[in-house]
Amino acid sequence: MIYNLLTFQKVHEKVCIISQPTSFKLTEETCKNEDSMFYCSYICFQGNAIKTYKYNVLTFLPLNLYEQFKRAANLYFLCLLILQIIPQISTLPWYTTLVPLVLVLGITAIKDLVDDLARHRMDKEINNRRCDVLLNGRFEETRWMNLQVGDVVRIKKNDFIPADILLLSSSNPNSLCYVETAELDGETNLKFKMGLKVTDERLQEEDQLARYNALILCEEPNNRLDKFMGTMIWDSQSYALDLDNMLLRGCKIRNTDVCHGLVIFAGNDTKIMRNGGKTRFKRTRIDILMNYMVYTIFALLVLLCAGLAIGHTYWYESIGSKAWYLYDGLGYSSSTRGFLSFWGYIIILNTMVPISLYVSVEVIRLGQSKFINWDLQMYYADKDTPAKARTTTLNEQLGQIEYIFSDKTGTLTQNIMAFKKCTITGLTYGETNHQEQVLFIESPVDFSWNKYADKKFQFEDHFLVSCIRSKKDPQIHEFFKLLSLCHTVMVEHKGDELVYQAASPDEGALVTAACNFGYVFLSRTQDTITILEMDHEETYEMLALLDFNSDRKRMSIILRFPDGKIRLYCKGADTVIYQRLDANSKNIETTQEALDIFANETLRTLCLCYKDISQAEFDAWSQKHQAASVSMGNREEALDTVYEEIEENLLLIGATAIEDKLQDGVPETIAKLAKANIKIWVLTGDKKETAENIGYSCQLLTDNMKIHYGEDVKYVSADLRNRQTQRRNDPQGRNKKLKEQFFTESGNNALVITGGWLNEILYEKKKKRRRLRLKKLRKRFTNSTNPPDSNQPVDDWEKEKRQEDFVDMACECSAVICCRVTPKQKANVVSLVKRYKKAVTLSIGDGANDVNMIKTADIGVGISGQEGMQAVMSSDYAFAQFRYLQRLLLVHGRWSYIRMCKFLRYFFYKNFAFTLVHFWFSFFNGFSSQTAYEDWFITLYNVCYSSLPVLLVGLLDQDVNDKLSLRFPKLYLPGQQGSLFNYKNFFISLFHGIFTSLMIFFIPYGAFLQTMGQDGEAPSDYQSFAVVAASSLIITVNLQISLNTSYWTFVNFFAVIGSIAIYFGVMFDIHSAGIHVILPTTFTFTGAASNALRQPYLWLTIILTVGICLLPVICIQFLYQTIWPSVGDKVRSLKNRKKKKPAFQRGGRSRRSAYAFSHSSGYADLIASGRSIRQRPSLNLVLRLMLKTRN
Repeated sequence: MIYNLLTFQKVHEKVCIISQPTSFKLTEETCKNEDSMFYCSYICFQGNAIKTYKYNVLTFLPLNLYEQFKRAANLYFLCLLILQIIPQISTLPWYTTLVPLVLVLGITAIKDLVDDLARHRMDKEINNRRCDVLLNGRFEETRWMNLQVGDVVRIKKNDFIPADILLLSSSNPNSLCYVETAELDGETNLKFKMGLKVTDERLQEEDQLARYNALILCEEPNNRLDKFMGTMIWDSQSYALDLDNMLLRGCKIRNTDVCHGLVIFAGNDTKIMRNGGKTRFKRTRIDILMNYMVYTIFALLVLLCAGLAIGHTYWYESIGSKAWYLYDGLGYSSSTRGFLSFWGYIIILNTMVPISLYVSVEVIRLGQSKFINWDLQMYYADKDTPAKARTTTLNEQLGQIEYIFSDKTGTLTQNIMAFKKCTITGLTYGETNHQEQVLFIESPVDFSWNKYADKKFQFEDHFLVSCIRSKKDPQIHEFFKLLSLCHTVMVEHKGDELVYQAASPDEGALVTAACNFGYVFLSRTQDTITILEMDHEETYEMLALLDFNSDRKRMSIILRFPDGKIRLYCKGADTVIYQRLDANSKNIETTQEALDIFANETLRTLCLCYKDISQAEFDAWSQKHQAASVSMGNREEALDTVYEEIEENLLLIGATAIEDKLQDGVPETIAKLAKANIKIWVLTGDKKETAENIGYSCQLLTDNMKIHYGEDVKYVSADLRNRQTQRRNDPQGRNKKLKEQFFTESGNNALVITGGWLNEILYEKKKKRRRLRLKKLRKRFTNSTNPPDSNQPVDDWEKEKRQEDFVDMACECSAVICCRVTPKQKANVVSLVKRYKKAVTLSIGDGANDVNMIKTADIGVGISGQEGMQAVMSSDYAFAQFRYLQRLLLVHGRWSYIRMCKFLRYFFYKNFAFTLVHFWFSFFNGFSSQTAYEDWFITLYNVCYSSLPVLLVGLLDQDVNDKLSLRFPKLYLPGQQGSLFNYKNFFISLFHGIFTSLMIFFIPYGAFLQTMGQDGEAPSDYQSFAVVAASSLIITVNLQISLNTSYWTFVNFFAVIGSIAIYFGVMFDIHSAGIHVILPTTFTFTGAASNALRQPYLWLTIILTVGICLLPVICIQFLYQTIWPSVGDKVRSLKNRKKKKPAFQRGGRSRRSAYAFSHSSGYADLIASGRSIRQRPSLNLVLRLMLKTRN
């Protein structure tokens, strides 16, 4: 039977809901089968209660620990802790690893607990919300958690929708219902939903709803917020269901007193809950590199431990076993001791892999994200919209962007549409060049004769208005009637004012323009549209609405006129409309010329056309349309096929031209990003001419660029084909990469291509068709001696190489514009550049058609514009204006990258310097796994003594300020090149740490040889050595971070001084006699600090050690800044250089100095006398000079 293919849901007494795979076809006989209906009553989905929390009282500790130990670093340190418990190999007390591990796990667990408690409270509040449900023929109040699939519910104004509900009826006319979807997609503007006409007429009262008996077939639960497909079978009639009939959970009812609905999906099956899953995790290049470096450190650790274990084996064989005073009575062989020594050194040297690294990185990223959120210079006051970092893991990647992929409309432009021009029957309107226009002063048209006119609408062609009001031209009448009828706009009456709510700004602008010219859209129902045509009202019966999508690029409506005539109106892009025009259509060429002119003026265009349909033709088509609309398998494809049948032999009326102005600051932003060596690609659905002219307006294209058109310039496509043929003729060179450049001309190049040419080049067809074609081509190529068609690839390898050639060609250009591209093509272009160039990419857009592109790029930026919040909800960063992108990248991105690189380099250095002292100490203790420091110093080194200064550098440091960062975009180049953190920098940090550890060990070691203190005691004991080495290390690493700090604040100064002070304070406490009395076995360095540090000789040793460690660093930094300065060094020197004023400025205002008149006489007489000033003057001379001076 069919039960294993279907999932049945049923709760309501007389309603059966069947959720089925879209590929399955349910027959009418199955629907009428009583057995299957009985089966439905026993199989039902879960209830409406939701559970978003992860833990409860019993599961929190084990589950949270399990999740944390899935991280490799935490698991590694847990294994170390287990090793330290084993007495035979334990060289450090267990608390040296336990304290940092518990600190890291505890901080993470507390954060998870706080988050989960908030989820508990939210779940409880939501599950206990109230709503009315139909039980026993009447509505009763119940909790949301008690709702079941199939329940009929009543929702009131300002109530949240409790589940995914099929709208049956509402208190508004025609079952219209307004919803706010802020919690669903972030948009605050109202959207409308509408019930079916049959349910609106028959399901208004309680008794009617109680008798409701229907079968609902629908898709399986999914996360597609923009799509729903279902069929309602009621009284042997099938009715198509789509998203316009659905009220989704999370929305709120607005402007509607009461509505009734049927629960389709409940609880975790609702679309909003299905969207609550994990999103694709994006990782930065530094993340990946850092992980590889940790693996490298671990490999070095194993090699060091293995070498030291071998050393201990030989040492014990030759020396240790023969020294009677080293006998421990264990009886282990030298090999066994070497094996145990290996694990002992794994424990000692484990700090080479820092446990606090990942926690510190997350803290720095969180702080950098807050700085972006708090940046007032990225705050858009007009819409009260601040910048928002929606992720905390990608900040430093903002400093490494190489390619930006930008949408045009709403991203580079304002997306505030204004109707500017139009062409009707070959005549262009909107230009003040008509002969009749001479009588008028060039001023906006006065629409005061139209009470519904929008006061903000401006139009300067008085001639068009006079033609409309004269009613002489029927084509003008059809033009504006089409604009007022062919749309999906909803209208709300607020007194005498009409408020239009449109799905897109273009559609709203066209309906508003028609309203101003006298064709006013008044209202609509499920099957009628009412408009005011100049001075009389007409109602048209809507027979079918063929909606717009990105593949069709057009929309149509079929109407029955009051006189019974049936007509199809269609509007869409010229590329698809011209393919469907009738051969007898007029004014095709003149309209095309006008379209080209509009595009050159950067106006957005739409073609308008119509077609009269006979009753017989419509009846035949309507049956196909009804069958396709209720199809549960491939409904969209079936509807598109049916739409194609009716949308042909159209008659052209004219075209519209809408203006969309550039946003403020776009040209300056693009110019600065270009100077930062960031290449910008614009991906848009507009015409080629429109996109190209916008490119010039925003300075993406400049006059000194050579523009290449992909589909027009033959050699561009020919070069791609020639490379493909060359690879075929050279089978051995299949893996060779051709290094010849595509563009040999000197100067900047730009590429302008269309979506059709992109499909041809990249073979982006249906996968099944492509596989079949490749299979046929491969067979033809192998069975025939003739070479294959050079335009077609013979296998997937050739297809990939052709794509790689295209990417190489495009990346040689300074700018690329792709026009007439679909959302899928946008994402494909981004993925190709990522795949073949290994570049860091950023996509920026403002609409739902940009979501795929935003998700595909390494970093996605959403602009909260006129097209809703879909792009923002899918983005990593969001703000209101394109111009803020330069600050996001050149300031925050660059700072974040520099700070993270500096943090990581220093972090690795300080841990190498700390850990490798144990390595050098091993050569003097028989490789016996003895530590060079006191145990508590090892425990607190990364936690208290050296963490805060480097953390503040990662949060606050900046080489130059924000103004200089924007003024000199070349400062961005090191991030693109990855020159501040790579394996070269890693090994420099390693060798720097080796040098520091050598100095910290051997200078005190040499100072302690044959030493006598002031009191006659020799301070050359192990504990005193450990104190001196630790003190030298702490002072060195804290002063080293001071040398690396470019931007000093009081906080940085306090952190450095405070870390050193904390070290000495904690050390004296730990080494005190009082704490030793309490825990004698834990604190064994009693009096070591006070005894050692009272010796001036040891203080001199510490100063000498620190000086020798820091002096080479100071010298190298001086040489680099003097001889090989970086771009940042040059900018800083430019900032610090004071401009000298010239001694004399010609043309300046003259002012006599009072100095000449106030100064007393000097020693000119003495100088002129010829006597030596150096001679001792006589008393008379001195007196004479004094008197002369007094006078």
